[in-house]
Amino acid sequence: MAETPWLTIVGLGEDGPDGLPPASRAALEEAEIVMGPARHLALLPDLAAEKVDWPVPFADGLPILQGLRGRRVAVLASGDPFWFGAGSVIARTFAPEDWCALPGPSVFSLAAARLGWPLEATHCAGLHAAPFARLRPLLAPGFTAIVTLRDGAAVAEFAAFLTEAGFGDSRLHVLEALGGPRERIRETTARAMDLEGIAHPVAVALETAGDGPAIPAASGWPDGFFDNDGQITKRPVRALTLSALAPLPGEHLWDIGGGSGSISIEWLARHPRMQATAIETDPVRAERIAANAAALGVERLRVVTGRAPEALEGLAAPDAVFVGGGLSQELLETLWARLPPGTRIVANAVTLESEALLALWQAAHGGELLRIELAEARPLGRRRGWRAAFPVVQWTVRR
Repeated sequence: MAETPWLTIVGLGEDGPDGLPPASRAALEEAEIVMGPARHLALLPDLAAEKVDWPVPFADGLPILQGLRGRRVAVLASGDPFWFGAGSVIARTFAPEDWCALPGPSVFSLAAARLGWPLEATHCAGLHAAPFARLRPLLAPGFTAIVTLRDGAAVAEFAAFLTEAGFGDSRLHVLEALGGPRERIRETTARAMDLEGIAHPVAVALETAGDGPAIPAASGWPDGFFDNDGQITKRPVRALTLSALAPLPGEHLWDIGGGSGSISIEWLARHPRMQATAIETDPVRAERIAANAAALGVERLRVVTGRAPEALEGLAAPDAVFVGGGLSQELLETLWARLPPGTRIVANAVTLESEALLALWQAAHGGELLRIELAEARPLGRRRGWRAAFPVVQWTVRR
């Protein structure tokens, strides 16, 4: 029979031990040491166990917990420790036989229960230590979410973020200290947010409204979402390029010649586990790529300032590569020599010289060549006419 784990993670609510089931109470009563944030420890009655404050930042507490190995230890966490809580960090640090968990109701469950919202249809996010822009790709009228925030001051910051994005009419339910004697729920709009004395812990339930620009769910976002100096893969070509790149969840993209970062950013927006590395020679553009990613709420983008192929040294291998700038014989030879078999390559060419290069490589290595010719209707005197863009030749191939 397996030994009883020495470490128990106990989910604790704002009602303290009164809300705990028998197994969680027993774990606290039998513990030699109870470790947790000062706020949680203050909710407990006098115990025989020694109390240890979990320090800030959170990572500093893990070595302390390691030093307690072999003793009966209970660690306190808010509600459900594995719902944007400390549980997953502890589980990654310790072996499975070291610990067990006794979760309580999460703040998301409590918020949904107070508001009567279907939790399975409500987006839940932990924004107490994450940028608000993480929500930006999702903001559209009718979108609902429950988010945890750092403290009372963060509620005003969150409201300002929504207002600046054009969704100031959104209704906010400010949920304070749910499940305990200090519980309070107040309502406001993002634009009118002036609530004071907001107690911690705090969550906000959001009902999105307003006429701000919503980011499309399809590839090919409007060019205006990307700050750029003209060096950008235009919307229709970008949509075709992303289709050719065929992103799959969890894959890694090299975006060579990043420009404004539009290809990398839309790649990352396809799934939360996507990764991308943008390689850009111009330092100003490289900074702009990072700023665009931050503003549009995508993460896991690494920006490398340098010229390919030299700048590719040391990078994690990709699943797909897009060449939007700096196309050359040397670059293609380097990619073909070092990329793992099966890597997808998409290269766009505008000049006659780069078109000819792609034609030679397609003849030698296969794949598909696509010529993209687009024209937009523009005023022509008192009438309208077609203004053609430079044609783009696109080569798609598997290494």
